[in-house]
Amino acid sequence: MSKQDKRPLRVIISGGGTGGHIFPAVAIANALRRRNPRTEILFVGALGRMEMERVPAAGYKIVGLPVAGFDRRRLWRNVGVVLKLIKSVRLAGKVIRDFQPDIAVGVGGYASGPVLKKAQSKGIPTLLQEQNSYAGVTNKMLAKGARKICVAYEKMERFFPEESIVMTGNPVRAEIVGTDMDRATAIGRLGMDPSKPLILVVGGSLGARTINRSISRCLDELTSTGAQVLWQTGKLYIEECQAIAEGKKDVRATAFISDMAAAYRAADLVVSRAGASTISEIQLLGMPSVLVPSPNVAEDHQRKNAQALADREAAVMVLDAEAEEKLGGVVAELMNDSDKRKSLGENALAMALRDSDEKIIDCIYDIVRK
Repeated sequence: MSKQDKRPLRVIISGGGTGGHIFPAVAIANALRRRNPRTEILFVGALGRMEMERVPAAGYKIVGLPVAGFDRRRLWRNVGVVLKLIKSVRLAGKVIRDFQPDIAVGVGGYASGPVLKKAQSKGIPTLLQEQNSYAGVTNKMLAKGARKICVAYEKMERFFPEESIVMTGNPVRAEIVGTDMDRATAIGRLGMDPSKPLILVVGGSLGARTINRSISRCLDELTSTGAQVLWQTGKLYIEECQAIAEGKKDVRATAFISDMAAAYRAADLVVSRAGASTISEIQLLGMPSVLVPSPNVAEDHQRKNAQALADREAAVMVLDAEAEEKLGGVVAELMNDSDKRKSLGENALAMALRDSDEKIIDCIYDIVRK
């Protein structure tokens, strides 16, 4: 960390929609406050999206815009979307006039488009943070006007001006990587059996239908390896999955895992979607993983994220369409091959980019000083 700067900055951070956008945004805000506690930070998000709850819970003020994404399948519905966009651009201008930021930071998501576009039109410098290996539409649209674009993957010059790109990695939740908890402590906190290896299955706060269906079909196959399963189902699927897990002593189904730091450190293998934040956490912790990318995301970016690791033998990828048939066998095979798990974890760790939040703050200060 460089020396704390005397002058407090005024920073707008805009974007959201998913945890993959919100976690990095909050990590950037936290790092700004560590650098200078007097930094003034205002978030701008989309009304009705999860940032409107998560950001205030993290201790920051947020303003919501009525912006929404385009419906690419039912084009006639986009008349209302355009009207919301026009209103959001106008409101974004008012937010910028009132707050007078030194810089605007975009993390992707609906709200970052009108906010950063308006900032650029007023000569306010902007920085983009792109989490994925395949750039999002909003960030691609804003790239030419951005001073710096912070990325986590190589070959991003496919999407952005090469001279603007800075390889920083993705900021992750401090509680995930900022602990030296050992496995014994972690598995004790989770209340799992310390004598058995642990398969950690995570599908996000809402859950992942395909992962849940696949796991429900192969629980006996997984526990036959001698492993226990901590199955985070998401709140939409908890009743169904708990009924399936009932009576299986080595399986625990739960809607949500509040202590993910312990869950990661207790796990011998992670089964997960391939969101950018999850992948960054897996890399930083050197976790062996089986990634089942969601097909229901823009530009199929989760598959490209997972492929980037699979190409380096840093994870095993199982496509969503093949998961119900193949996932159980892949996971069981890995649980019976500790050398392969070790190799996957070491290769994931080799891809990790550390201190990403501090590198991004360095970029922010560099832009403002110039």
